[in-house]
Amino acid sequence: MSSCCTSNETHIRSYHVLRTTLSEVGRQKQVPTFGHHAHISLFGAVNVHDGETVLHQAGAANATTFLDFLRVLKERYSDRLVVLVLDNARIHHTKMVREFLREEG
Repeated sequence: MSSCCTSNETHIRSYHVLRTTLSEVGRQKQVPTFGHHAHISLFGAVNVHDGETVLHQAGAANATTFLDFLRVLKERYSDRLVVLVLDNARIHHTKMVREFLREEG
């Protein structure tokens, strides 16, 4: 039996990232800040067969935390073949991830 999941990661921040803003010519725009930029990274997968979600919270999104997420999926679906649909983010195909998949596959 297999499970096919779509997976991705996102970053949740306690602050807004400014992309563009407008101001009067000759007057610099003042943007208040709060001094602390808290954030978390959230990995998630959705089982396309039954809609079940698996979430994994981390302090950052990197190859190490992605491996932690893969281990969570492996434990949750230990009796199934898991097929993940991923984008081409660098953390998804680092050497350590490829080695993990070779060893665990």
